[in-house]
Amino acid sequence: MQTISLSTPRARRAITGPAVVAGAFALWAVLALLAPELEQAHGYHAFADQRAWGWMPNAMDVLSNLGFLMAALWGAWRVQRARVSDLSRVARFMALVFFAGLALSFAGSSYYHWAPDNAALVWDRLAMCVPFAGMLGLAVQQTFDDDSALMAGGGMLLAALTSVLVWEHSGNMTPWAVAQGLGMVALVVLACMRRRAHGLQISLGMVIGLYAVAKVCELGDAQIFELNGMLSGHSLKHLLAACAAWPVLRAFARHDADSASV
Repeated sequence: MQTISLSTPRARRAITGPAVVAGAFALWAVLALLAPELEQAHGYHAFADQRAWGWMPNAMDVLSNLGFLMAALWGAWRVQRARVSDLSRVARFMALVFFAGLALSFAGSSYYHWAPDNAALVWDRLAMCVPFAGMLGLAVQQTFDDDSALMAGGGMLLAALTSVLVWEHSGNMTPWAVAQGLGMVALVVLACMRRRAHGLQISLGMVIGLYAVAKVCELGDAQIFELNGMLSGHSLKHLLAACAAWPVLRAFARHDADSASV
């Protein structure tokens, strides 16, 4: 029996077509519906660092979101300056979605941390859906093809947005947890696969590492704050999550350098 390597163009098209994206969305839907319901932790809004600076409540958790804004502005500038002769329009589009999502995360997270409650958290999580979609689209684009990237990014956005709305109306966190979990699994799998020659060449391993450390800091919010008394784990999480823009920025810089040398 003839076998086809997953590294061949034919195999890549086979595993990234509309049927596979639909299957991935179906998997999210099945897990979201059948997995046990999760409730948001009691005291979720009681962050460790509640110090106010003058008129600004929860100042460090608010101000640490400036990292998202700085990354978004730097990213938009870099994308606009990128050499476009051999750069896919879809890669540029997904990068702009990612950086626009960081700007939205700055707004949503700052709004939430000003006065943390569930109503404000909805806007924070809705904003987070956009950079998730942009990053997954970029990862698929550099590994497979433009059409698959658009489908993957759109599917991730739909799943994440739906998850937030389900949580808002029912209190069930499972769809949101599944969407994030499957997204990270997808990034890990893509990081282990060979990149195509005309992709953007983002270091997905660095993105995954930063996200993992950010999650650890989030879980250790109070412990980290007790250790240093200046910066809480949650504030540090914001800064590390914003640093996930660096691999994308570096990929654009490398692309421009390679294009100039040709």
